[in-house]
Amino acid sequence: MVHLHSTYSDGTGTVAEIAAAGRRAGADVVLLTDHDSLEARRRGEEGWHGPVLLLAGVEVSPAGRNHYLAFGIDEEVEHDGLDAAGICEAVRERGGFGFAAHPFSEGSRRFARRARAMPFEGLDCEALHGIELWSFLNDTLEPLESIAEIARFVVAPGRVVDHPPQRNVRAWEGLCRERRTVALGGLDAHQIGVRVAGRVPLRLMGYARSFRHIRTHVLCEEAPSGELERDRAQVFGALREGRCYIAHDWLAPARGFAFWAAGGSGEVLPMGGEAPSGKWGLEVSAPRPCSLRIVRDGEVLTQAEGARLSLDVTEPGVYRAEAHLDGRTWVISNPVYLR
Repeated sequence: MVHLHSTYSDGTGTVAEIAAAGRRAGADVVLLTDHDSLEARRRGEEGWHGPVLLLAGVEVSPAGRNHYLAFGIDEEVEHDGLDAAGICEAVRERGGFGFAAHPFSEGSRRFARRARAMPFEGLDCEALHGIELWSFLNDTLEPLESIAEIARFVVAPGRVVDHPPQRNVRAWEGLCRERRTVALGGLDAHQIGVRVAGRVPLRLMGYARSFRHIRTHVLCEEAPSGELERDRAQVFGALREGRCYIAHDWLAPARGFAFWAAGGSGEVLPMGGEAPSGKWGLEVSAPRPCSLRIVRDGEVLTQAEGARLSLDVTEPGVYRAEAHLDGRTWVISNPVYLR
């Protein structure tokens, strides 16, 4: 679970409550990103909460735009006077990495005063590591045109969420053609409500409900050890390298999805990997039958119904996989880059 806020910024849940919500939703890892705050880390609240590993990043949050989900840093970034590129560079200089938050935000046409645009203006920045390709809250709410549509989302979000906006996907594909750009799915979860005497009696979209929707599945090289430093390095390493995929788990559990390229000499290129073009075999495997497709530079090369799909390729390009269920996007992989 990526991109959520606690009582250390503008969320209504404590760190312990968020970890408990992750446990109820079946999450393994929760990545907290409070606005301009690493207080959870300073207070020693990072770590294993039962079966859930909670790690603290930070959402660098200038007023009105250029929010950046930063990980692997030990202190907050002073962003006064920094543009988007400056924020990316400041995070990189501290040894961290990050993702542009809701980078394609356009605000709400119908509710412009309450839901203003919150874009990221530095997508061409060399120090930008990746983007939040699919934002559960922003990408779903901004297009809604009426109170009734918003109410439908609040009551049954899984019936409203269908695809990431095509503008997001096209822009990401353009970035990937220029350089490796990791994509993740974010929640921007706040559990909107009022906290009274240690409880939130009135709330909209509780954390556990949000956690059942857009997830970023991270493929670590080793099993969890129970040691915070080691396990943090595993999770952050996978995110850095793009060994992850985005899934709408409300449609069906997506654990077990895989996409990779196999070379003729036995080389295996995982998601996020880059290698010279040549003869490669692309493989997609899903945990259940669905509509699978392989995409190169925005063009669907092949698709089929089932739980497995293969394609031999020789041309250079940015290759990725998608899975669809009931006409809706279920999984989007990060690419393999054949240059």
